[in-house]
Amino acid sequence: MKLTPKRVRSDSAAAAVAAVQAVALGPLPPPKHVKLRRGDRPFWNAIVTARPRDTWTDSDLCLAASLARCQADIETLQALVDDEGFLIEGKPNPACELLEKATRRALAITRAIAVNTVATVGRRADIANGAELERQARADAADDDLIPGIRLIK
Repeated sequence: MKLTPKRVRSDSAAAAVAAVQAVALGPLPPPKHVKLRRGDRPFWNAIVTARPRDTWTDSDLCLAASLARCQADIETLQALVDDEGFLIEGKPNPACELLEKATRRALAITRAIAVNTVATVGRRADIANGAELERQARADAADDDLIPGIRLIK
């Protein structure tokens, strides 16, 4: 007996409406018992919008908060390494080891909550095919004077 409700097909009108509603609501807030620092919030928003809103569980959101904190720490550690360098007085900078550990932790959490590239974008082959199509479109557009180039609107 299946305990979870049947999911709506992703190519249905109901799924399209749910997606628009999710976007209108904005990123999910963290659970009340989870504290995020000010610098964690941009990472939190990126993480929780990587998956459909209705697929997040409370447990996933706790891990997402850990990932957001970890990614903010990675940025802090990277800035420290950028300032101090890889070596301090001829010895390895301790921040480098911490940066590597934090990066490994972030990758593990990313896989655990399924916000890695394979989970959100698709298989490597599909990504490579899409990239090849974009490269070809750029080359075709550059070779054709009748097709106007892309202009960024500021």
